[in-house]
Amino acid sequence: MSNDISAGGRLTVVIYQAVAAVVLLLLMTFGLLMRYSQAGGLDLSEDLFYQLMTAHGIGMVGIAAICGVSIMWFFLSQYVQLTTEIFVLNLILFLVGVVMILSAIFLGGFAGAWTFLYPLPRISGGAWGPSMAALHLGGVLLIGVGFLLVHLDCGYAILKKYGSLTNALGWPTLFGGPQTGKFQHQVDEATPPPTVVASTMVTIVNILGLVSGASILVITIVNLFVPSFAISALLGKNMIFFFGHVFINATIYMAVIAVYEILPRYTGRPWKSSRPFLAAWSFSTVAVLIVYPHHLLMDFPMPVWMLVMGQVISYLSGIPILVVTALGALAYVHRSGIKWGMAPSLLFLATFGWAAGAIPAIVDGTIVVNSVLHNTLWVPGHFHTYLLLGLVPMALGFMYFLIEEEGSTIDLAAFWAFIIGGMGFTMTFLMAGAASVPRRFAEHQPWMQGMDTLGSAFAALAILGVALIAVRFLGGVLASLKA
Repeated sequence: MSNDISAGGRLTVVIYQAVAAVVLLLLMTFGLLMRYSQAGGLDLSEDLFYQLMTAHGIGMVGIAAICGVSIMWFFLSQYVQLTTEIFVLNLILFLVGVVMILSAIFLGGFAGAWTFLYPLPRISGGAWGPSMAALHLGGVLLIGVGFLLVHLDCGYAILKKYGSLTNALGWPTLFGGPQTGKFQHQVDEATPPPTVVASTMVTIVNILGLVSGASILVITIVNLFVPSFAISALLGKNMIFFFGHVFINATIYMAVIAVYEILPRYTGRPWKSSRPFLAAWSFSTVAVLIVYPHHLLMDFPMPVWMLVMGQVISYLSGIPILVVTALGALAYVHRSGIKWGMAPSLLFLATFGWAAGAIPAIVDGTIVVNSVLHNTLWVPGHFHTYLLLGLVPMALGFMYFLIEEEGSTIDLAAFWAFIIGGMGFTMTFLMAGAASVPRRFAEHQPWMQGMDTLGSAFAALAILGVALIAVRFLGGVLASLKA
């Protein structure tokens, strides 16, 4: 590593994670309320249910990004020179945007879901006014601008040190670097480390995704007040899902840097950029940009070639990175004498959760299956799997790394509560989806509610585990500040 992270940068990262811990618990509670309401245990009004659904969805996307970008920034800043002020500004814009979004939802009644499909924010049926829709979309836009500034700063710093994005992706090594034999995959010290490779990939795809998202947000806001200013609804949906798919996937691609950086500190085996590693990340740079049509398989006016592309790339896009990460984690842990504290345990769990979550995603990305499962709970089942069991333990493991805690009996109890609760909760989603239980319904029929009740119980257990870990992290932060 070339740099030590500054005290101000480290403190900002800690604040990022503290905000994430608190908001994550709040949003998980929103999710529990919705699930328990579907089970018949609560009598939430339909308006409130969809407001909670909107806050839960957009909030979880934002918190996933906050967790991921703080992990990436923390480690990338030790290789290139990043600007702490921009990192701080992003957090400020995020918090202001959150206030705007929550105000629009719970004071203004906006309940258009996190995908804010154009032109539906203008066509609310009287549920909310254009000013509240503009407040919500403006908050989302403000948050997007903050993240765009961070990625532009990362891109500038990477270019300044490595000269080009292809150099930072390791292409000189991948396509013609030195090698000593036909099957030689290890590379020399000039090859960028995994953190730089992953950060470069995320910088490329997220800048493109955020520009698309910002564009459709501005168009939608103008359309609220000038309906004649309009574009094709199908084009708008493509722009939204291009942005949405890239952005939410990039959160995991940023967070997985914690696996590459922290696990080796417990195994004593540095994670190096082999040629298979570089090839996997280069392929995924392209794949994540062109796979998004698998979200539009039910939109029959879409060009057939795009839908076919979405299906084929769905099978391939996540596999290379998952293989080098999951197999890499197994290889680095095998016979390493690792001491299984909370940080490595959570990060190792995260590689499983990420891999497991990809399986139902690939299933749903198949056209013939998607036509049956797309509007069922199978879909939230797959993305809850790779977010709840993939990204969240990456963030929680990073929290333990920051406070340098090895774990206690309470920590162990929290760990198992999280695993059992998280796995049980996601399985109830998938099982309900396989039984054709619809998604986005505020009320469920009695035959559906048994699975809802079971899911609520598992959700409560997972929340308990996260709450214990969050208290542990916040307590560790306060103790370090007093020291």
